[in-house]
Amino acid sequence: MAQGEQNLVEGNKAYAAQFTEGHLALPPSQKYAVLTCMDARIDPKGAFNIPLGAAHVIRNAGASAKDAFRSIVISQQLLGTTELLVVKHTGCGMLTFDNAAARDLTKKNKGEEAFKEVADLDFLTFPDLEQAVKDDVEWLKSHKVEEGVKITGWVYEVETGKARKVV
Repeated sequence: MAQGEQNLVEGNKAYAAQFTEGHLALPPSQKYAVLTCMDARIDPKGAFNIPLGAAHVIRNAGASAKDAFRSIVISQQLLGTTELLVVKHTGCGMLTFDNAAARDLTKKNKGEEAFKEVADLDFLTFPDLEQAVKDDVEWLKSHKVEEGVKITGWVYEVETGKARKVV
């Protein structure tokens, strides 16, 4: 059994044995969503004080608003969230490469067929962390689906565990 599968099976067994939150409603009780990176160093529940059932947590590489837009629309339109926090982080891998580098690495590691699959893919990288937060917040505001949704942008510092508001 692979490590991830083993962690899931063993961890879930312990979790389910003490689980008492099956009564929680489908919509998030505090009516907000957090968009953050998939980076394994970020624990949204602990770092952002999110109780179970309180908020949607949407994760992807780089906390990309464009990549998460479908989930954000569902969160707002179907499940009633009225606030969105975009949280990128220091030391993000998306700061370390660009589209060409990602494509070249795919070609080198996996060959021409795999390269064809990513030849036109925008990896949504960014060279400046704070500017990327501002850009995503601005993009979301210009692509609003729901009136009155509050959108803020943050940087989480993986070195200290602190979050600071950018916009």
